[in-house]
Amino acid sequence: MSAPAPSPLALVDAEPLPRQEEVLTDAALAFVAELHRLFTPRRDELLARRAQRRAEIARTSTLDFLPETAAVRADESWKVAPAPAALNDRRVEITGPTDRKMTINALNSGARVWLADFEDASAPTWENVVVGQLNLTDAYTRNIDFTDPKSGKSYALKANEELATVVMRPRGWHLNERHLVDSQGRPVPGALVDFGLYFFHNARRLLDLGKGPYFYLPKTESHLEARLWNDVFVFAQDYVGIPQGTVRATVLIETITAAYEMEEILYELRDHASGLNAGRWDYLFSIVKNFRDGGAKFVLPDRNAVTMTAPFMRAYTELLVRTCHKRGAHAIGGMAAFIPSRRDEEVNKVAFEKVKADKDREAGDGFDGSWVAHPDLVPIAMASFDAVLGDKPNQKDRLREDVSVAPGDLIAIDSLEAKPTYNGLVNAVQVGIRYIEAWLRGLGAVAIFNLMEDAATAEISRSQIWQWINAGVEFENGEKATPELARKVAAEELANLRAELGEEAFAAGNWQQAHDLLLKVALDEDYADFLTLPAYEQLAG
Repeated sequence: MSAPAPSPLALVDAEPLPRQEEVLTDAALAFVAELHRLFTPRRDELLARRAQRRAEIARTSTLDFLPETAAVRADESWKVAPAPAALNDRRVEITGPTDRKMTINALNSGARVWLADFEDASAPTWENVVVGQLNLTDAYTRNIDFTDPKSGKSYALKANEELATVVMRPRGWHLNERHLVDSQGRPVPGALVDFGLYFFHNARRLLDLGKGPYFYLPKTESHLEARLWNDVFVFAQDYVGIPQGTVRATVLIETITAAYEMEEILYELRDHASGLNAGRWDYLFSIVKNFRDGGAKFVLPDRNAVTMTAPFMRAYTELLVRTCHKRGAHAIGGMAAFIPSRRDEEVNKVAFEKVKADKDREAGDGFDGSWVAHPDLVPIAMASFDAVLGDKPNQKDRLREDVSVAPGDLIAIDSLEAKPTYNGLVNAVQVGIRYIEAWLRGLGAVAIFNLMEDAATAEISRSQIWQWINAGVEFENGEKATPELARKVAAEELANLRAELGEEAFAAGNWQQAHDLLLKVALDEDYADFLTLPAYEQLAG
């Protein structure tokens, strides 16, 4: 590869960071610029297509499996590429942002995989974007050990063979990186910045370590978006001179439209696919977003009342397992978000039992692995999967041919008996304000009420407020969901936070700003596609 020309990308409005020159090399930026030139126009077309599809759902209030791709689904002959050794056993995966402490703790956690997150668990400040890249490279070169100056506690990596395999999650297609712009002043998609910098610096290094450049792909809405990612992978592998098929991608099926295109998504990525993942909060957020005009039958109850055992969620997860195993891919289950309490063992006991039941169910349903948010949950999830898998790395041989899901099953929201409650509204406001305030301070993974919350939490919280108001929901206490009631609850929460924190700490935070932003995205007649779009405009750094 010849020496690159100076990058046509410009760094704007970004304070210099220590060691940023190690990440933002001319060669790396030239690669990102080429990704941007080749693929951003198609990204833009696909985002426009999302809006058209949303309009069609608003008109029909339904979805179906695609008639134009029926032949792909009917063809029994194709499979995804075999899993590389480092991704064949994924029975427990831990998730989290790429700060230095989390990087060491996640790699050391005993989980088989770490989802190193530049997406929902990371607020995209320029520092988080660049330093996160540095931390991963430092981990691969074993230069990441450090002592926390506040606590005096030292953090050090275990031996290489004991470390989790990294699967990195870049930002979704909808988010731009405002600090990197082309010669016309257009920002580069955050997905291409995150992917490009990581791949360029680490693809060969990971191969030397016996692993590879592995990715989680978020917020995918169609097989055409998966095709775009596949084309990015093909180009990138040729560019740095590594074999085609080295990249592996696991796609999060966290939008309702993607749930109808699981086989097609795997087909588009088949030389690079390693699995699909079933989440909860983003999936529910997507249902609200797409069917918000569909009337009472699409109104979701309180988020915590929609468990993975709800009939329409069972349909989604069982279809995912069947689809993955039919095509030789891993099926990865959802998140156990509980954060153990250091003070209340009774809270822990109850929560651990719920986590165990959830992971037992997933392992019993045929999933090959599952997510946890905290190292203390790794042994619990591991025991559930060990009990089913034994010495086998996965259970892809369980084809789940007993599963039959009709199109309507995935959107049978009215099969739930639970209804929205006043306490559910209060909780949505509380969690929404607390999460957004932390996000505006640059924190994407936030412990709130003993749960590890990320941006998907804020999305479902504000979406439920919006949906309940627009559907004219009446709560069990006789109060009706109105903008006025939401403002009253939000004002009470702000007052409670002021009293809880004290004037000085309250003033030092972003509480009023978070309150205002939550109400804006929850009450505006025009529903914002993603909370993080207006929030990014207010994010410092």
